[in-house]
Amino acid sequence: MTSSIKDIFSIAAEVNRTEEQRLSPFATRDSDARRRFQERKKSFRPPFALDRDRIIYSGAFRRYTGKTQVVYFASMLDEQLSSRSLHTLSVSQIARTIGRLLKLNIDLIEAIALGHDLGHPPFGHDGEKYLSEVSEKYGLGQFHHNIQSLRVVDFISKKGEGLNLTFQVREALLSHDGEVHDQELVPQVRRNEDDLQEYIRTRERGVEVTLIPMTLEGCVVRFSDTIAYIGQDIEDAVRIGLIKRASLPSEAVAVLGDHNGAIIESLVQDVVETSYGKNLIAFSKRVSDALYRLKQFNYEQIYKSKKLKINHERIAKGFEILFAQFLHDVEKEKTASLIYQDFLKQKSKQYLETNPLAVIVRDFISGMTDRYFAKVLQNLVIPEISLGDFENT
Repeated sequence: MTSSIKDIFSIAAEVNRTEEQRLSPFATRDSDARRRFQERKKSFRPPFALDRDRIIYSGAFRRYTGKTQVVYFASMLDEQLSSRSLHTLSVSQIARTIGRLLKLNIDLIEAIALGHDLGHPPFGHDGEKYLSEVSEKYGLGQFHHNIQSLRVVDFISKKGEGLNLTFQVREALLSHDGEVHDQELVPQVRRNEDDLQEYIRTRERGVEVTLIPMTLEGCVVRFSDTIAYIGQDIEDAVRIGLIKRASLPSEAVAVLGDHNGAIIESLVQDVVETSYGKNLIAFSKRVSDALYRLKQFNYEQIYKSKKLKINHERIAKGFEILFAQFLHDVEKEKTASLIYQDFLKQKSKQYLETNPLAVIVRDFISGMTDRYFAKVLQNLVIPEISLGDFENT
């Protein structure tokens, strides 16, 4: 007798039914997924898993490894220091752990976590600030990396055609802000495309407004963003001699611990125990207060450190120089320019025809890695001169 062979779609359907049975009543179902555009091709992968895979294979994801988390050119100084890539993987790992224990949709969590920083420019939050200043100078409004992350997946990736991700992932990329201190997040489930566009317009005008994720999975990633960076930034600062471990605030250490592993363990345990069986993601007040104190310490002793910002004026000037140069190049249609060779040649007709030139320049610069930014800037400001130039003088 020969056994019947199931096709992959039947196998996937069986596995998906089993996985859905384990989900919390508050989890996002695969059947809830909705894309920007309907697709003809059927996939055996669940919709959020497909989103995750599209993100992983995007060019923006590959460039994570060359972008600053906190320390400029971290990989050139010490390969164990955090890059944007290591941070993103840490967020994903932490969020999956929390999501599994809370019986949430792991595929959705992973897609959000891996894509949440796709729009980060070179040189981390300093680069974001400098690019925003230049952006306002050219009448584009403020630049925010979460808004740019959505632009990356909607309008820049795949030659400018976009990745056609689900609304749940796209919305969470926009609302992932781990810089805001939240003790509790309750999903704002009633949200549509107009809400996203209104948020973008408001933030670009410089108005502070908070966007709470619409899914528990998005809330988990927002918490995990903080959990991932708070302790790791301390480890990096200790490693380069910026701070001493003994200087950490004692009241926070007593609750969370004094090294990254202990801090992650404490925060994950607390958020799972506080949130289990509820339609919210929260820290207990005791742990939230300790985390807030640790954040204050990091901002004062690490992120605002003059030692860490030693080259910030040069980098700020670099953003101005590159923006002006590449805007000039596209206005004059100088096709030998790097913005044509390394960016526009790979973009679709739709991208070229629907984006203002200044926006195109901003897209190009925001996608640069630290090293590429520095190399291009050096080539622009330091002319190449050979002895042959003077042979006949």
